This record gives sequence, C-alpha cells and structure tokens, in this order.
Amino acid sequence: MNKLLVVPVVIAALTGCASFAFSGQGTAVGGLYVAAETPFAVTNNDVGKKKGEACATSILGLVTTGDASIRSAADAAGIKNISAVDSNFMHILGLYSKYCVVVSGKG
Repeated sequence: MNKLLVVPVVIAALTGCASFAFSGQGTAVGGLYVAAETPFAVTNNDVGKKKGEACATSILGLVTTGDASIRSAADAAGIKNISAVDSNFMHILGLYSKYCVVVSGKG
C-alpha cells in the first residue's frame, strides 16, 4: 500500500518545480502547460513602437539563468523612454520555465 502512495507523492512534488523560480512575478499558474502574458507596469510616456525583451529560464527550479530585467529589455531595443512593461511566462510540466520582460517605448 505504501508503494502505491509513493508515485502520486513524487508526481505532485515535481509538478511546478521550475515555476517556483519565478514565483512572485505575477506569473500564471498551471500544472501541465502555461503560456500567458500579463501586464506589469505603465508610465505616462507616449506609447512607442519599439519593443525589447529580456528572459530568464529555469530547469526544475534548480538551475535558473538569464537577465529578465527591465533595463536589459530596454537596452535590447534601444528604448530610452519606457511606456509599458509586460511579462510573459511559459511553463512545461514543472520541468522547464521561461520568464520574459517585454518593454515598449521610444528610442
């Protein structure tokens, strides 16, 4: 009987591990797959046509790499006047997660 309980406990423990690396970032929650965009911030600056993106990735929540900062996203597109900041999050089976910051604005 105890052996039967091990499998569901292990599966529950592993589900969503990679997403823990980005918890608190306003990321969407899901067990099998998530691909979602969320608003983060907005300014009084006019909306620009430039968009820059900066990402960080995580494997099992154990190894997380990348620079998902607003500054890095703005620099990637040459944006000096930020009008909006959004984020997107992708998560697969608790094994792999990717969190990106998307900055809109003018150069």
